[in-house]
Amino acid sequence: MNGKMKAIVKHREGFGAELQMVDIPKIKPNEALIKVKATSICGTDVHIYTWDAWSASRVKTPYVFGHEFAGEVVEVGSQVTNVQAGDHVSAETHIICGECPQCLTGQYHICRETQIIGVDTQGCFAEYVALPATNLWKNDKELPFEIASVQEPMGNAVQTALSGPIVGKTVAVIGCGPIGLMAVAVAKASGASEVYAIDINEYRLDIASKIGATATINSGKENPVERAKQLTQGNGVDVILEMSGHPMAIDQGFKMVTNGGRVSMLGLPTQKVELDITNDIVFKGIQVHGITGRKMFETWFQTSGLLKTGAIDMNSIITHTFSLEEFEKGFDLMIKGQSGKIVLIP
Repeated sequence: MNGKMKAIVKHREGFGAELQMVDIPKIKPNEALIKVKATSICGTDVHIYTWDAWSASRVKTPYVFGHEFAGEVVEVGSQVTNVQAGDHVSAETHIICGECPQCLTGQYHICRETQIIGVDTQGCFAEYVALPATNLWKNDKELPFEIASVQEPMGNAVQTALSGPIVGKTVAVIGCGPIGLMAVAVAKASGASEVYAIDINEYRLDIASKIGATATINSGKENPVERAKQLTQGNGVDVILEMSGHPMAIDQGFKMVTNGGRVSMLGLPTQKVELDITNDIVFKGIQVHGITGRKMFETWFQTSGLLKTGAIDMNSIITHTFSLEEFEKGFDLMIKGQSGKIVLIP
């Protein structure tokens, strides 16, 4: 397909981005061209937009960013057999090598040579995106594009929550950004007996209450460790889902977990974290899980299945929808913390 398309371009190093007209991408024999119907803003996109230290060390401008989307296949390369024109799709955003020890043993989600769509390659904040067909996930055509577009980040929440037993367990979600909110909903839908949502943002704690949190804790107003101990009759919380990346919150998570419990960590600290490993990890006999991305494609099956149950209220988590041209409004709300998930419509 020839022609131009609208796209949000990270046009230079520094704050912000621009809406530009760029070439519609040409596909390779192993790729498909997708018309983007909905694309959502991720915390990673906010890092790129605001141009923090991580972005400066990783991203090469100018390029089209964005990695969460849903769309319709309009063209396929000569080698593509798994999708065809007309299919509704989203994408696993980790492009893997298939040759490292991790890939060869089926641990594709921790491929040593991973490239991320919209970070290391051209992204989907655009009218069209070209991707390896093997990264595409077919969506049910009954699934609204807006909800289908957030399956990738929801997969992060699913892998974090389900990295160990959860049925009948008490669960604390620390950090209620969009993925943390999804983790609240996933934990409750997956059989957790109690779900405690912990954050300092009342806007997001209110959403957490709507989607399944049995208690909310504002850690800016009360001691979350003491409150968690009260809620669990002094036993501590069975499962900690650490989504904040904040050093103090991480330490509090290890202090509130019960003996023999689990701490699954998705949040990314930007500085060193000091922990009492002796008393809070070793003597407690807990499990600590580092979580990255989604298992390919186990987590996608779990995510799709959870959405089909109707047990997760994604309409409360998706708080705003804007046109592609209004992207600055979306980023502004994300930066201020006054949103759940934000979806852009090309």
